[in-house]
Order: sequence, then structure tokens, then C-alpha cells
Amino acid sequence: MEFDSIQQLLTMAEKEKLTISELTLQTQAQQCECSEEEIYDQMAENLHVMLEAIKNGSVKDIKSTSGLTGGDGWRMSQYAKKKGILGEFFNRSITYAIAVSEYNAAMGKIVASPTAGSCGILPGTIISMMEERKLPEKSAVMALFTAGAFGMVIAKNASLAGAEGGCQAECGSASAMGAAALVEMAGGTPEMSANACAIALKNQLGLVCDPVAGLVEVPCIKRNAAGVSIAFTAAEMALAGIKSVIPADEVIEAMRQIGETMPCALRETGQGGLAVSATGIRLKKEIFGD
Repeated sequence: MEFDSIQQLLTMAEKEKLTISELTLQTQAQQCECSEEEIYDQMAENLHVMLEAIKNGSVKDIKSTSGLTGGDGWRMSQYAKKKGILGEFFNRSITYAIAVSEYNAAMGKIVASPTAGSCGILPGTIISMMEERKLPEKSAVMALFTAGAFGMVIAKNASLAGAEGGCQAECGSASAMGAAALVEMAGGTPEMSANACAIALKNQLGLVCDPVAGLVEVPCIKRNAAGVSIAFTAAEMALAGIKSVIPADEVIEAMRQIGETMPCALRETGQGGLAVSATGIRLKKEIFGD
């Protein structure tokens, strides 16, 4: 399935009087020449994998293969029970993002949504929203279709790869997808979803990809947690009626241009940023030797 722009998504949804998720499901089924039920079931399986990753990534003794990360999902889950500063709901969403990301680093099964490096953001937003509002599972499955539609436009007109566009293309895109999906889950309009997408993405423009030791662990996992925070903030603003002055399609184009001009050292090569900090270099030597 292919949409050329966010504006095309909005125009088609308005014309057909459908939500973004309904339009996406319908279009996907038509182009795959299969039933909507089959496409829905495939997406439901993705949601179940996310749920399992949250569960398995929240255990106390989980460790990545490198030994660099692990256990923070459990720590955050314990803290969330104490409410914290922003309450249990918000801290639980952060927990889910960290847990899924840590499970990925421990070679667990995750959904690359849209990438493995940003795999915690959609579970952190969509699943925590489903649980907090006591929404049916269908609401979360359909939200994944909404997120997917926005992600496909970003992939077509910019990039989802850190090696090509920096972490703005990974965590930035995932946050934008999550923000758009949250709006629909909360009953917002397609236009509000587009504004949420734009607000989330433009707040991560220029975010570099600088993995320590070349591994998708530091600082990637904590950026997933931050990406969830940005997604919720963008969704709340859009639902309040706040619009992005720069349309979503133009924000996506700006991301593409920034990615193309970003130095190679800051695009997943491990040759710049935090990867070449004193601690980053030390950790790389400890893992791989001189």
C-alpha cells in the first residue's frame, strides 16, 4: 500500500468519511487482494508480539547480549507504582517503551515499528493508552493501522533509517506515528492526527544516531522513552486544537533535507556524538577489546 502524502491521506479519509485506520485497512485489503479480516488478524498478531515483549522485557534480571543494558524496564515499573511526578499512567508508558527496547537488545522478538531501534515507542503509547482508557483490543489494533499509514508516508518521502537520516528518522518517525495514533484513539479527527504527527516530528528534527559501540542500546533505549513523552505531548496539543504552523508534509520534507546534510559520523556509524565520548570509547573497548 502506498500513500504519497499526509494531505492525500486526509483528503481520502474525508472523501470516504472514514478514519485513517479504516481507510488504511480497506486500502491494504484491496491492494493485497485479500479480506479485511485477514489484514486485521495480521496486525492483531503484531499487537500480541508487542504485549509479550512488554512482559518479557519488564523482568528484573534481563540483560542484553553485550551486558551494556538491562533491568531498567523493571526499575521503571517499580517506580510507576509509586505514581512519581506525572502519575502511574505516564510512567507506565515509559516502562513499556524501555521494556520492549531492552527485550530487543536481549535478542527477544519485537515488532520493528518502524525500526528495531525505535521499537518501544508504539507499544509505549498505544498499549498504555488502551489500558488506561480501558479500550477494547480492536482500538489498539486499528491505532497500529493509523500509525502505519503515517509511517509509510514518512518512509516514502524521507527515511526511517538511522543510517540514512539519523535518529530523527527512527525515534522521530515512531513518535510522530504514535502521536497520530493516540489522537485517533482519543476520538480526534484525521486533521488532528496530522498536526500531532507534525508537532512530534519537528521536535526531533536533527536528532543524531550515535550508538555506543555500534549497538542499538545506548542511548537508543532511553530515546525510546523520551519519544513516548513527545508523542503524548504532541497528541495532547493537537487534541486541544493546536495546529502545526508547518504542515506535516513539509516537516517530513525538512527531515529528509536534514538527513541528507547530516555528517556521516552522526548517522549510525558510531563515529561521532556519544559514541566517541570518553565513556563511549571505554565501553566499546570493554565489549570488543582494542
